[in-house]
This record gives sequence, C-alpha cells and structure tokens, in this order.
Amino acid sequence: MISKSLLRAIKSLEGRKSRLREGLFLAEGPKLVRELMPSFTLRCAVCLQEWAERNAALLSPDVTPVIVSPEELTRVSLQQHPQEVIAIFSLPRWQQRLEDVATHELTLALDCVQDPGNLGTIVRLADWFGLRHIFCTLDTADVFSPKAVQATMGALARVSVVYGDIEERLRAFGGDVYGTYLSGEDIYSAELGGTGVILLGNEGRGIRPGLSRLVSRRLVIPPYPAQSRTVESPVSYKHMNQPKINSV
Repeated sequence: MISKSLLRAIKSLEGRKSRLREGLFLAEGPKLVRELMPSFTLRCAVCLQEWAERNAALLSPDVTPVIVSPEELTRVSLQQHPQEVIAIFSLPRWQQRLEDVATHELTLALDCVQDPGNLGTIVRLADWFGLRHIFCTLDTADVFSPKAVQATMGALARVSVVYGDIEERLRAFGGDVYGTYLSGEDIYSAELGGTGVILLGNEGRGIRPGLSRLVSRRLVIPPYPAQSRTVESPVSYKHMNQPKINSV
C-alpha cells in the first residue's frame, strides 16, 4: 500500500521546481524503466507484484519495491494508461561542454524547443543516429519532465542533455555549425563533416538571430514524402532520413 507522503512526492515531481529541489525524476512503464535502470540510480519503484518478481535480480539491495494494486497504481500514475511500475530516479549530473564534444564528434544543439514531446522525440532521433550529446538553451523544455521522459522511450540512457548558454559555447567552439531553416541544402543529401554542431530552432520562430549569425551552413529538413503537405516548421519532427555524415 502506498503512503500519503509517497503519493504527494510522486505527484510533486510533475513540476520542474520539485524535480530540481529533490534531484529526482519519474519514469513509467516496464520497458522504459528497464531501459533507464542501468544508467540512472533507482531510488524507488512503485509497482505491481508481478513486476517486482520479474525484476528482483535487477534491484539493488537498498531499494525495496512498494507493492500496490492496479487501482492504486492508477491513482498515483501521471499517465492515462499506467503499466506495472512507476520509478523514481536520481537526476544525473551531466557537465559536458559543447565545444569539447563538437571538436571530436557531430552533436546537436537546441534553441528553445518548447514542447516536451518534441524534445523527447529529438532525443530518440539522436539515439537512432548515434549522436550521444544534446546541448540546449536554458529556455528549452526540461527533458526530465514526465512527458519528455516518456517520449524518449529510453533513449535518455544513451544521450546526455546539457543546458547552458549555447551562444557562448558556439563562440568558444568556432567550428562547423549547421543551422536548420526553411531553405538551404537538403539535409538528406548534404555531406556533413564528422564533427560540428547541428542547430535546431524553436518550433514556431526557428533559430534566434544571435545564434543564426554563428551558423556556417544552412540546411533544410524537407517533409517526407517530399510532396506531402505538412505544418510549416524550421524542422520536421515527423520523419528524418539519415543525413550523409563523413567520418573524421
């Protein structure tokens, strides 16, 4: 049975201030939780008896699962259709610097991507293309919000997301910056170097002027299929074919 204090604690983690204050975030569902467990410190698991039995070998000795009924799980869950387990993890302390990463590999930078679902999708796409780091402006959505975490589908276990002054970091880097716009080279056919930064802008206004001045090549992500009608946006979150990336 879940206590009232734990119930309040879980509900509070829906808010960013509480997540930062407590140093915790939520993940729900057996597949997502299993993906995250090797990479993040599990602090608590509120779950059905069958989940606890199946995953007993993966739980550290200092984590005792809180066994609840399906009705209790529904009451505490932030999801419309809860599945077996709600996990509380410690927030990571990612401290990579954009200029250090982009000197050795291709990475992503995000300028004020506001929708948590879009952000989670971008993290998942980065994981698909083998990009291991994303750098975000401070006004980008919080990747550890419940909606964003769920949208990553576990990709957070392999992709770090760091927030900071992207304009300052890009100036310190000084290398190739590929900006995404409504016109430019087709990203599907453009040959990108093995190092540098792909900069994605806000869903509505695109890349802000200060960052745009640091872009060395303009790219466009066309809709897929090419003739399809879609929402006008500086980046399509619906579909991405793999761009041509040259190895260093």
